[in-house]
Amino acid sequence: MSRQDSVADTAAKPTARQRKPSSAGTAAPMDYILDEQVGFLMRRAQQRHIAIFQRIMGDDGPTPTQFAAMSKLSAGEEISQNLLGRMTAMDPATIKGVIARLEERGLVERLPDPDDQRRVRVRLSAKGREAIPGLLEKAKAISAATLAPLSREEAERLLALLARLD
Repeated sequence: MSRQDSVADTAAKPTARQRKPSSAGTAAPMDYILDEQVGFLMRRAQQRHIAIFQRIMGDDGPTPTQFAAMSKLSAGEEISQNLLGRMTAMDPATIKGVIARLEERGLVERLPDPDDQRRVRVRLSAKGREAIPGLLEKAKAISAATLAPLSREEAERLLALLARLD
């Protein structure tokens, strides 16, 4: 192949920025590239973070939602299950399941609210309080591993930007 043929062949091929094959093998529209979309990139980053979380927490560790609940409860207060759900961005059905699983593991206690029979209050059990220091150390390692590809300045900027999207 001559240099001229090579240049002509290269010029005829669309660049990755112009067209990317979709999963069906057809070209995606030129103005929409999935791999560059915020939701796609955030989902990929979340998948990476969850894999790191599971590796560091281990098979017997809490799930991310269980850890979030325990972290909020680590302040030592007894709070309503509903408030805990709002504090951890979980809907009522999700927080109910999370608390049920933590209670089964002996990490939290559910108590009736003396002021409202419909309300359930939650607190860490003695076992949960004992587990918190180690879990918080692992959580710090998870955050560090998740942000490892970035410089300190980039990590700080990313966290600040994500906080603005909330």
